[in-house]
Amino acid sequence: MAKKRVKAKKKVKAKKKATTKKPFGGYSVSFKGRTETLEKVFGSAPIGPSVMTKKLWSFVKRYRLGKRR
Repeated sequence: MAKKRVKAKKKVKAKKKATTKKPFGGYSVSFKGRTETLEKVFGSAPIGPSVMTKKLWSFVKRYRLGKRR
């Protein structure tokens, strides 16, 4: 009886892995055609990851590169 339970649990896990979500919750960003260098976007000084993320999203919003699917 214990063997049947193990097999049933494996089937449930396999089904959960099969479902996939859209990346970014259905939000896509396209940098196609952009010629800016990373130095222009982020600056030449070293910055932390959180500051980098803020600058990247401000760039995306400024040039309207993001779109809802």
